[in-house]
Amino acid sequence: MAWMRPTATCWWPLAGPWPRTSRSTSDPTVAALTVTVSDALGDRRSCRSFTPEPLDVGLLDDLVDVARRTPTAGNCQGVEFLLLEGADVASYWETTLSAERRAGFPWPGFLVAPAIVVPFGLPSRYLARYGEPDKAATGLGAGSDAWSVPYWLTDAAFAALALQLLVVEAGLGCCFFGLFEHEAAVRRRFGVPEEARAVGAIAIGHPEPSGDRSSRSTTRGRRPLDEVLHRGAW
Repeated sequence: MAWMRPTATCWWPLAGPWPRTSRSTSDPTVAALTVTVSDALGDRRSCRSFTPEPLDVGLLDDLVDVARRTPTAGNCQGVEFLLLEGADVASYWETTLSAERRAGFPWPGFLVAPAIVVPFGLPSRYLARYGEPDKAATGLGAGSDAWSVPYWLTDAAFAALALQLLVVEAGLGCCFFGLFEHEAAVRRRFGVPEEARAVGAIAIGHPEPSGDRSSRSTTRGRRPLDEVLHRGAW
């Protein structure tokens, strides 16, 4: 069994299947359920309303420590994480949303999430790794243009998804959202190297269901499996 640590309402692990309390109760004495990857994927929903309650000290460090173990091209480990808490979260929103837009934001509970994590991919680590003797023949060390698929973004996306599943496993809520035209401003505000590329950001915290409301995207039904699974040929 993975190492575990108690929070106010549940136990959360460093990794692997773990017991947590029933979704219908916060009483830790209730018989535990085993949460699998399938459970975490099924439970994951974009949370757009949070309480301002801070997260347990060290929790996000431990979750990121697990999320960073997702695959990277050539094991170059070129994904790094910007973790924002407290006043830094407020600075993030000041950087990306004007005061007018914040005042009229349709999900005000989203802006009080106690933490934001931004996974970045660093192209230089990929170019350096693929310039080493065992990878040089690929030609991928020549420059970022040599990559038909920018794996620094692919690998950052792997880590972003893993972190979201770990957050769900820990009994918290999260929402992945894009930086879009604000990426450069976020890099400047928080001293991120100019080369670093973000796939998006993840707001994390304790859900506040009473303040949440669905976006129009949630009205779209799930496509059936036989529409997306192409067996043997497209």
